[in-house]
Amino acid sequence: MRSIRLFALILTLMVCTGIGFKIIDLSAENQRRKRDYAEINNIKYGLFSINQWKKQLSDIINIELSEFDPKENKEALKPLIEQQLTKLIESVDQRMREKNKKTFKGRVKQSFINMFVDMKDIKAGVPKYADEIFKIMQKPRTKRSLKALVAEKVQTYFQETFEEQDMSKIQNILLRLDVSDVQVAKDKLDLLIAQNKDRIVTLTWSLLGISATLFLIAGFIWVGLTSVQFITLLLVLFILLVCGVTTPMIDLEAKISEMSFMLMDHPVKFLNQILYFQTKSVLDVFWLMVTNPEVQMKVVGVLMAMFSIVFPVSKLIACALYYYNHWGAQRNKLVNFFVLKSGKWSMADVMIIAIFMAYIGFNGVISSQFGKLHSGPDELVLLTTNGTSLQPGFYLFLSYAILALFLSEFLTRKIKHEGAAQT
Repeated sequence: MRSIRLFALILTLMVCTGIGFKIIDLSAENQRRKRDYAEINNIKYGLFSINQWKKQLSDIINIELSEFDPKENKEALKPLIEQQLTKLIESVDQRMREKNKKTFKGRVKQSFINMFVDMKDIKAGVPKYADEIFKIMQKPRTKRSLKALVAEKVQTYFQETFEEQDMSKIQNILLRLDVSDVQVAKDKLDLLIAQNKDRIVTLTWSLLGISATLFLIAGFIWVGLTSVQFITLLLVLFILLVCGVTTPMIDLEAKISEMSFMLMDHPVKFLNQILYFQTKSVLDVFWLMVTNPEVQMKVVGVLMAMFSIVFPVSKLIACALYYYNHWGAQRNKLVNFFVLKSGKWSMADVMIIAIFMAYIGFNGVISSQFGKLHSGPDELVLLTTNGTSLQPGFYLFLSYAILALFLSEFLTRKIKHEGAAQT
C-alpha cells in the first residue's frame, strides 16, 4: 500500500512537471505570436498609413470610373460643358481682336468680322454644340478613351502620393509564418493564438486543480506529513512559482476594432488597428528594468526580483531546512522567519494587488478615453476595444502565494503533532 502511494505521488509530480513545462513553452510561443499580431496590426501600417488610404481610395475611384456613363450624368455635365464652350468662344474672340489690332491688315479683317459675324448668335448655339459633344461622348470608343485618360491622370496623382515605410518587421513575420500575404498572416496568427490560448487555459486549470487537491489532502489527511509528502508539496509549489514568474501575468491592449465611413457610396474601412500592446511576465519586466539606463529603474527591477523570485525561493529552501531540521534549523531565527512569519512580509500579496490594480486602472483609463471617441457623427462608425486581460501567470503566482502559506501552517502543525506524540 505504501509503495502504491509513493508511486501515485511520483506520478503526480511527473504530471505536474510536464504540465508546467508545457505551460511555459506554449506561453512563450503565444507571447511571440501576440507580439507579431500586434505588430502586423499596428495602426502605423493601417489608419496612419498614407499607402493604405491611397489603396482604398484608388479602388473606389477605379470602380467609379469603370461604372461611369456620360448619359446618366448628362444633367450634371452639360452645364459644365456649356460653360467651358462659352469661355472658349470668348477666349478665341478676345485673342483674335488683340492680334488684329496690331496691324492695318488685321484691323481691316476685324472690321469685316464685326460686320458679318455676331458673337451672340455663336454663343446662342452653345447648347446645341454641347448636345453634339454628348452624342460623341456616348460612343463606345469615346467612352473608353475618356475613361483611359481620366484613369491615367488619377494613376499619375497616386504615384506622386506615397509614404516610405520600413516594412522589414512585417516581412520577417511573413517569413516566419511561411505566407506571402499580410491578411493571410493575420488570419493564421489569430487562429494559432486562439488555439494555444485554449490549451494554456486548460493546462493551467489542470495544474491548479491538482495542486489544490494535494494541499486539501494534506490539510485533512496527511497530519504527520511524511518526507515524500512534504517533498511533493514543496516541488508543486516550486513548479507553480516557476510557471508564475516565467509566463505572462497581464496583457495590456488598446485597439480600434473598426473605423469605417461611406465615400461615394463605397465603404472605407480599417479593422483591428492596435494602438498599444504589451504582454509581460515577471522576468520580462525585471530584464526590462535592469537593462534600463536609469539607476532608479534598475533598483526597482532588483527589488521586484527580490520579492517575486529570491524571497519565494528562499522560503521554499527554508521550509526544507525546517522540515528536516538540518543544523538546528528549527531554532534558527532566519529560517523561522521565512517559514512562520514571512507570509506577512513576503510582498506577494502586495505584488498581486499591484498587478490587479494596474489591470483595473489601465482598463478604466482606456475605457474612459475610448468612450469619448464614440461621440462622433453617425456617418462615422468607430468601434474601440480594450483587450486588457489577466493571464495564467497571475493565477499561477497567486496560487503559489496562497498555498505557500498553507505549507507553513502544515509544518507548524507537524511540529506540534510530534511534540504531543513525544509527551
